[in-house]
Amino acid sequence: MDASNLPAVLLVSGGLDSATVLAIAREQGYTCHAVSFDYQQRHRLELDAAKQVCIAGGAASHRIVALDPTPFSGSALTDGGAVPKDRSEQEMGEGIPDTYVPARNLVFLSYALGIAEGLGALDLFIGVNAIDYSGYPDCRGEFIDSFQQTANLATRMGVDSGNIRIHTPLLEWSKAQIIRRGHELGVEYGLTTSCYEPGDGGTPCDRCDACRLRANGFAEAGLEDPLTRRCS
Repeated sequence: MDASNLPAVLLVSGGLDSATVLAIAREQGYTCHAVSFDYQQRHRLELDAAKQVCIAGGAASHRIVALDPTPFSGSALTDGGAVPKDRSEQEMGEGIPDTYVPARNLVFLSYALGIAEGLGALDLFIGVNAIDYSGYPDCRGEFIDSFQQTANLATRMGVDSGNIRIHTPLLEWSKAQIIRRGHELGVEYGLTTSCYEPGDGGTPCDRCDACRLRANGFAEAGLEDPLTRRCS
């Protein structure tokens, strides 16, 4: 697909999924305007990573939106207790994890939609994935389809065009598939962070769900994680 420099708004967290989405959108020809969110998350290091990812990935702009953290309380990623660690793949696939942040993607996409309308952009990208980690209800295709329908009903741009699109290129990919595609596109994964509870200097804990899924993904892809090499 050649988007011919059409503007698009992307959610960029600083993780490997959103870094890959940025590379995919850029390859398709979009002029990418990235947005990240500061909600006082435990792993706020990801915001620094997001800045570096956007610079390296050629984003046309990048803004960090500060949100009142109150609505996001109760999550292990905010003020809701310890981050789960050392869980098996079976445990990670059961139920909604404690790292679920209330309505996070709903809020993030709503902000991104407002930004997109201001830019005249009909296209939004988000790196949700329902394969390796399907516990989050706001990472499902059903939610994305519903939000896209709402976006076209709730905005002047949507009413005028009926063509607001929410792109989820990674939705049905395994972590290994995501990493292989990013590697092909030259994504600098050493700039990204995945850990929910990083140590000093961003050293990953290697025990939380995100770290374990990342490690498994690189192993299955047959590639070395540059972040692990950098932190060793």
